[in-house]
This record gives sequence, structure tokens and C-alpha cells, in this order.
Amino acid sequence: MTEAETLEGVRLAVPGEAEAGGERVWRGRLARWGIIFAVWTALAFFFTGQLYYTRLLSERPITWGAAASQQFIYPYLWAAGTIFVLWLANRFPVEGARWAGHTLLHLLFATAFVFVVSGTFQLVYHFLFLHGPGKHYEPWTTLQWIIYNSSENYGIYGLLILLNQVFRYYRRFREGELRSSRLQTQLASAQLEALKMQLQPHFLFNTLHSISALVHRDPDAADRMIARLGDFLRLTLENSGAREVSLRKELEFLTCYLEIERVRFQDRLTTSLEVEPDALDTPVPNLILQPIVENALRHGVAQTRGPGRVEISAKRESGSLRIRVWDNGPGLKAITRPDDGLKIGLGLSNTRARLEQLYGASHRLELENAPQGGLLVTLEIPAPRRAAA
Repeated sequence: MTEAETLEGVRLAVPGEAEAGGERVWRGRLARWGIIFAVWTALAFFFTGQLYYTRLLSERPITWGAAASQQFIYPYLWAAGTIFVLWLANRFPVEGARWAGHTLLHLLFATAFVFVVSGTFQLVYHFLFLHGPGKHYEPWTTLQWIIYNSSENYGIYGLLILLNQVFRYYRRFREGELRSSRLQTQLASAQLEALKMQLQPHFLFNTLHSISALVHRDPDAADRMIARLGDFLRLTLENSGAREVSLRKELEFLTCYLEIERVRFQDRLTTSLEVEPDALDTPVPNLILQPIVENALRHGVAQTRGPGRVEISAKRESGSLRIRVWDNGPGLKAITRPDDGLKIGLGLSNTRARLEQLYGASHRLELENAPQGGLLVTLEIPAPRRAAA
């Protein structure tokens, strides 16, 4: 059993997993704390430069070290406080049904921070820089400092809460996009599988119907068709989970299918296959050609009294793979009804749907009357450059 397996929705414990997870959590915390202190350090350097250059032009200039020793205290107090403020912001987010109560809590927390940060700064500053003869500490001075800087500290606390809330919304937005993308991918995969599963029984039923028609009239031909059907199903099962296969593999399926149909049509069917060698490794949707050729046989060759012919060609052209299937049947009129126009069957309709799912607007599937007569089906799909090698 792997560590990813679950039992009744509860994840099973794996030795060492908790320790590894705890280590990752601490690494994440240390990284966030490092960023927080880096930001406040940058602000401290800005305040130091501001004090240094302001005093540089006055009658009482100050050294850079002296300016830094004063201006680094306040930012570093807030750097430590920021960690706690962000924890409070995540623990009591200002959103949802309890946003009003959490807002009041943050007002109390902000007041506490005003007293702690400003009071600590004034005490540290007094005992480091103002102590000496005649300079005694007076609590009233600390209270004055807290009140004087309260607006600034309330603003910092509120800004931290606001930034945390913005990051929370942004994280949810990104997670929603990722979840939506995954759902769309899963939906597309499910739809493709459903279409393919719908297509396979369709072909199987048609073949079995042909076999049943030959059983009594030509038992030997029925036996040959059953053998070819077994070969076709074996090839299909070998790539049942593949969304795309190489054109070479697809042509193996198609050749096996045509052998089945030759048994049914006997001497009436001839086929021609012309494929450029560079196109053989191009990926194509699994079992995409069989329903197109089946349509040519069913509505083309089967509708003619004389010999039937199907020609298949494939070549790469301008970053696309172009496949053409032509038959010498009656053309579009075989699948056109006077009342409702073009009428295509399950095979071609599923083929259109699969191409739409896989390639969107980057594909082309057209049915037209050929200049020399018959029906011409043109299929174009994107062809990766790597396939040409």
C-alpha cells in the first residue's frame, strides 16, 4: 500500500511522513519570516538615510551608524509584530458571516499593538540614547509617545490586515483557476472516452451484422471476417487508453478494418493508400480514420452497383497533417435529405465531437463532392514539428 492510498476517506499514516511534512511547514514559515524581515530591513535603511541626510544639512549632523541605531529599532519591532499580525489575520479573517465580530477583535488587537510597539520603542530608545545625569525615566513620557504615534501604528496594523486579505483573495482566485482547469481537463477526457466507447460498439454491431449475413451464404467468408475482427479488437485493446497514436499505428487499425470489409464486399472493393513517410510518426486521435472510411464504404461503395474504390492519402503540409478519403460513390447526395439537408451518422458525428474536444478551432473536417465524382472527406489537424524527425 502506498502513502497516497486512503481508507474510508482517512489518509493512512506513513512512517517519516509526518516528520517530512513538519519540516516542509517550518521551511515555509522560515521563508515567510525571512521575507518579512527583509522588507522591514529595507524600510529601516530608508528611514536611516532619511534621518542621516536631513541632519547632514543641519547644525547638528549625525553619523550613519548613529542614525541606523535609532531607525532600526522601530522597523524590527514591527517585523516581529508582523508575524503575529498575519497569524491573527488568518485566524480571524475579515470575511464571511463573522466579519463584523472579527473586525472588533482586530480593533482590540491593534490597540494592544499600539501600546506594545510604541511603548517598547520608547523604553528602548530612552535607555539607549537618553539616559544620563538628570534624565530620569517618566512613565508619562511613554504614554505621550504611545498616543502621539497611535495613528501611525493603527495604520500599519490595518495595512497588514488589508494586504493579508488581498493575498487570501488572490490565492483563492489562483486555486479556483487551477481547479477549473483541472475540471475542464477531466471533463474533456471523460467526454472523449464516452465518445470512443460509443463508437466502438457502433463499429462492432455493424461488423457482427455483416457476419450474420454471411454465416449461411458464405461460411468461409464469415470465418475470415471473424478472424479479422479478432485481430482488430486485439489492436484496439492494446491502445485502449491512448488518446492519440501515431499515424503508423492508426493505419494498422485501418488496414485490419479494410480486410474485414473486403471479405464483405468480396471483389467489389479496391483500396489505395498513399502516405508520405514523414507523416507516419505524426500523432493522430486514436481510431479517427475508421469511422471516416466506414462512411465511405457504407454511403459510397455500398450505393454503387459496379466496383467500388476508396483512396486514402496523408501528408504533412504547413504545420498540419492533411488526410483525404475519397470514394467513388454518389457523393453528398447519399447523405443529404431533401427535407433536413446533410445527414451524417453516429461515426462522423462522434468524429467531429472528438476533434472539437482535442483541437478546438485548430482542425478541419470537410465533406464535399469530388471533381472526378464521389465524396471527398478532408481532415486537417495540427502536426508537431518533432514528429517530422
